[in-house]
Amino acid sequence: MNVFDISGRAMSAQLTRMNTTASNLANARTTYSSEAEAYRALKPVFRTTMEENGLATVDVEQVVQSDTQPTRRYDPNNPIADNEGYVWEAGVDEAAELIDMMETARQYQNNVQVLQTAKSLILDTVRMGK
Repeated sequence: MNVFDISGRAMSAQLTRMNTTASNLANARTTYSSEAEAYRALKPVFRTTMEENGLATVDVEQVVQSDTQPTRRYDPNNPIADNEGYVWEAGVDEAAELIDMMETARQYQNNVQVLQTAKSLILDTVRMGK
């Protein structure tokens, strides 16, 4: 395990986080005929993994549904509305998802910078040996 492995695993975890956020935003304004079938936001659960050499990295343990509940909205003209004229909107907090997306992108960018710095230091070391 080296700096490239650690950053690569962190980038992979952030990619999973970005994909779930994108899925949540894609489904944010969809409507459903019942609460049971309404979309609920997905969230990755991360786990710290300790290696034998004492280094720590991150893995995605699982992806779970969030506890954000779908909302009931009166829309009698919607073809999937129930007998009372209500539809269910996906359980997604769009503002929280956008914040999560910006944070995820920033963390991914930080890991890219770590890789670029490590590469630069290795190349400088090789040049010093010539």
